[in-house]
Amino acid sequence: MIVEHLSLVDFRNYAGAEVTLGPGPNVFVGRNGQGKTNLAEAIGYFATLGSHRVTADAPMVRDGADAAIVRERLAHGDRRIQLEVQINRQGSNKARVNGAAVKPAELPRYAQVVLFAPEDLQIVRGDPSARRRFADQLLIQRSPRMAGVLADYDRVLKQRTALLKSARARGLRADALPTLDVWDDKLVALGTEVIQARLQLASELAGPLAAAYEAIAGADHDPRITWALSVAGGDPEENPEEPVAEAETARLADAFRAALADRRASELERGLTLVGPHRDDLRLMLRGLPVKGYASHGESWSVALGLRLASAELLRAQSRLGDPVLILDDVFAELDAGRRARLAELVSDYEQVIVTAAVDSDVPQALRSRMVRVEAGTIAEAADD
Repeated sequence: MIVEHLSLVDFRNYAGAEVTLGPGPNVFVGRNGQGKTNLAEAIGYFATLGSHRVTADAPMVRDGADAAIVRERLAHGDRRIQLEVQINRQGSNKARVNGAAVKPAELPRYAQVVLFAPEDLQIVRGDPSARRRFADQLLIQRSPRMAGVLADYDRVLKQRTALLKSARARGLRADALPTLDVWDDKLVALGTEVIQARLQLASELAGPLAAAYEAIAGADHDPRITWALSVAGGDPEENPEEPVAEAETARLADAFRAALADRRASELERGLTLVGPHRDDLRLMLRGLPVKGYASHGESWSVALGLRLASAELLRAQSRLGDPVLILDDVFAELDAGRRARLAELVSDYEQVIVTAAVDSDVPQALRSRMVRVEAGTIAEAADD
């Protein structure tokens, strides 16, 4: 799969832009703040329905505008698909596929993108929410129906938590909240599905992650990936160093219910839902030690890159759309010469690779086939290097 054409209206710093792309490497070059990453962000939006830089959509709408429009034409062999999304500053977004109105949640069925950016260092060094977000975005790309499951879980979580807060404010006990059991049932049903999907994902990522890490770092540091589950005891969100065992998949629902019962008093006291996938953490290890807090800067970058490349391999293996589009957003400036060369070699056989860089020389020669220059929200020049 490749992106043949990208069109922007009132997106970030672009009043309007038209960009033609080709198979193989495409490099956006320009000084910082000119709009290179905005192009990468727009392409990635169709795959994840979100930005890799912000959690809300409003910042992607150009200042003074009510909505941004992003269109892209995708090529799947001889087939062409036109995708369009209207990102509204307020209210629900709108989407079209080949001119026909669809729900925005349908867009990831047609676009698969794996984007790596400096922000991804937070996956390995940041708080658990960054790792959950990484996993959930990949789940949605692999199975778009998971977008609905995750949205439903978040809705139930908010309603259950609102009930707990109300009970705390009114000084109510658990036996005075018969509706809490109803919300527990819904939380367990949806949460168990999320946990099972995440566990399966970690299992499938393990092999590709180990291979990608060794290829990038040039060393085998035994990278491992597992989930620490709040339903299995402890709280990974509040006690990241505390070892938390994984519950057996077949008994997840029972473990979930038991954990809710065990934490009921604490939840009422604090007005929070303390058990569920929203409290879990994706544990990343090197040489038997947590990456966060123990790995060097270079090792952390290699793990983050390894996760994205492993994601691309999973999507490539299962997709009928061809390879996912790979986007490397301002990555090479952060890598030493050895990692640059190894990364360029790893991605060179993908159908399309999009690279952003502030300086031409940061980009390995193997990826410098087509250069697009970006200046102040305009496409200033396009030329073959």
